[in-house]
This record gives sequence, structure tokens and C-alpha cells, in this order.
Amino acid sequence: MRFPSSPRRSVILYASLLLMLLAALAARRTSSIVAHLNWRNMSAASGARSKNVVVLGGSYVGYNLAKILAADLPESHKVVLVEKNSHFQHVFAFPRFAVLPGHEHKAFIPYSGLFASSPPAAGEVVRARATAAQPHALILDRPLPDGSTEVPFEYLVLATGTVLPPPGTLHTEGKVEGVEYFRQHQEKVKDAQRIIILGGGAVGVQMATDIADLYPSKSVTLVHSRANLLPRFDPRIHDVVVPYLSKLGVHLELGSRAKVPSEGWPTDGGEVTVELENGKTLKGDLVIVATGQMPNTAFLPPALINSSNNFVRVEPTLQVSDPSLPHIFAVGDVADSGGPKAARPAIVQTEIVKDNILALIKAGVGKGEEELELRKYQPGPGAIHLTLGLTNNIVFYDPEKEGGEPEIVYRTDGRADMDIEAVWERRGGPKGDYHA
Repeated sequence: MRFPSSPRRSVILYASLLLMLLAALAARRTSSIVAHLNWRNMSAASGARSKNVVVLGGSYVGYNLAKILAADLPESHKVVLVEKNSHFQHVFAFPRFAVLPGHEHKAFIPYSGLFASSPPAAGEVVRARATAAQPHALILDRPLPDGSTEVPFEYLVLATGTVLPPPGTLHTEGKVEGVEYFRQHQEKVKDAQRIIILGGGAVGVQMATDIADLYPSKSVTLVHSRANLLPRFDPRIHDVVVPYLSKLGVHLELGSRAKVPSEGWPTDGGEVTVELENGKTLKGDLVIVATGQMPNTAFLPPALINSSNNFVRVEPTLQVSDPSLPHIFAVGDVADSGGPKAARPAIVQTEIVKDNILALIKAGVGKGEEELELRKYQPGPGAIHLTLGLTNNIVFYDPEKEGGEPEIVYRTDGRADMDIEAVWERRGGPKGDYHA
């Protein structure tokens, strides 16, 4: 069920609408717009924005959900985005900025623009990490201004995503530390002559092609445990990507996993030996790990987790699979939804969760699927925008149905900074001030 957004109007027009609303109530008319305004305005009588809808995680999916929720929530509710990082991290650019100097500071965008176009007091950002989730409160790792370490909520959406070893994602939380990490990594890439990348997913492929394009004299080897690269997508993407790797001189080692030493790989610039399970031995100066994607669910009760993969169990409505918790949802990579693990397809989930939360708020907390007709998520085909060097890139769409053909868009319009100016504009970052 969808509810129309309350439009922005001048004070005079708003007052006129309010008078029309009162007249409509007296006459017991039931126009859908009037009903929506009545819901929003009457709910404020019990206390302006006193009820929290908490979104945990401020990456692509959580950011988008917080923004669209803040635009449509009744005046009794507000969005609280809980995010451990000081800035929005544009992780799509991490593989590039870990290799190419001069743009690393642009990957971190202030959250100050998130609620800039939202109604007054409709949203706020709390910088903290969640250490536990209770049925109606989130426990934080640091105190709020009032000294409390709890954020109460009427609704909670888990959007904590997944993590990769750096530089796929970072373990630092501040911009200064993140920028410094990238600069150090760039130097390691620059100094190494033989680079071995472990993992043939998107991060591994993008880093391999970027390094080979930027430093054509270097030896770059991409190791992948399976026969096909990018195994989360239709197998034909492998045949699309391999010619780009070959043209750039990237050597492929497919079908065998690297044996990871217990102490990890050395990073001092000396010679590194990588042993593969098939018996082969590779020599390099730098090993970059792009495997081991893990969901951020360690703080959650085991009952919410699928023990076979550690993702959050969800219903088609994207509510967690616990009938006693109809007010808790999970979206994006962290949700065991059956959908593609990528930001673009997951944006569809944010619209569904927004509509379901609005329906539950209107009906009253605690109403479950058996009492309301909530929207359900139907997983669609996967899609990816993949860079294959500094200018070449493709957009690959999995087939719509079994037996169909993938759709592939070949492009040569890549920019060194990956069009970061447009990303800053969409995220409301200070114009031109990439150091903010």
C-alpha cells in the first residue's frame, strides 16, 4: 500500500489546506489526499516526531532508504540513521582510488546533505556502531549527547551490508584515516613490479584492469578459485570480461584457491610466495586480497541469522523471519532475500520497506502480514556496472528469464575520477569542497 507524500507548500497554502481538511472531516469526506494529511497532522498532536524509525547502516541502500522515509513519514515519526563512519563511503570507487593517486579524498562524502530537502526535523544522523539489537532499542558503542547508549525505535531497518578485506571496504571510520590508507596503498602498488590479486569478483577484476592500464610494465596476476570470473552473474559475463584482461596483459590463474598463511601476507615490499591448491607457486611483491565477503551481523541475536551463511533471514515483505518482530526489517546485502547482492537491485527493496513501514504506522504498531496486505519483494535478475580499465566499462544485465540472453552495454566513457562530481551532487556534498 502506498501513501502520497505530503507536498511542500507555502505557509498560506498550508493553512488553506488545513482549513480544507477540517471542513472535510466535518463533512466526513474521504478523499485519499485528505486522509493522508489527517494522518500526518493528527499524529503530531501526541508529540512532534517522538517516535524513531532507525535505519542501521548508511551505505547506498541505507542512505537511500533514510532519505525516502524522511520525505514521507508522518509528523509523529523521524528517521534516525545510525552509521559508524564519519562520511558516506563511495565504495564503488575504492578499487580505483586505491591504485590511482589524486582522487582518494573524493571517496568520502559528508552526510550533511542527506536530509537537506526533507521536512524539518524529519531525520538525523547518529555516528556510532551498534553492539546489540533489542526488540525496541539499539545499543551503541558510544554515548549520545544525553549520555545514553541506547536508541529506542518503533521500527528498525538493518542495512549493515557486507565487508571485504581492504581496499574493497575499509576498517577505518574517519575520512582522514581512510585517505591516508589509500595513499599508502597507492605507493605499494607503484613500488611493486609483480602484483597478485586474489579473487575474481568485481573488486578483483576492477583492480587488476586498473593496475594493468595505469602501469602497463607491471606483471599482474588474477587468481580465482572457480573456472569463471564474476560467478554471481550469468556465466557469459566471463567471456565478455576475459578479452579485456588479455588485452591489458593480465595473467589469469583460474580453478584453484590460494593457500592463505595463518599470519597473512607480508606487506613490506619483499618477495611473496603464493601457493595454489593445484600445486602451482606464484612469486610477487604485493598480494591484494579481494575475497571473503562477510555480512555485518555479529551483533544480532542468533535467532535472526541464517546459520548456513550468516545473513539475516527475511520474509518476502523484508521483515525479519520472527513473527514477534514485525517492526524489524532487513535490506540490501545483509538480507537473505534471494536477490542479487548489489546496490542497484537493492534500491527496489528500499521502496518496498518504506511502503510497508508507512502501512504499519498507519494501521498501528504490531499489525503483521496476516492483517495487512504488505508489499512483497520478488528477486529480479542481477546487473553490474563494471570498469575494465581507466576508460573501458560495461553494464551487464543477467537474462530476464531462464534461457534468455544477457543484455550488455559496452562503453568507453570512463573518467579517472569515475565521475565523482556527480556522486557528490547526488549526495548533497559541499560543491567543489572535496576535502570536507
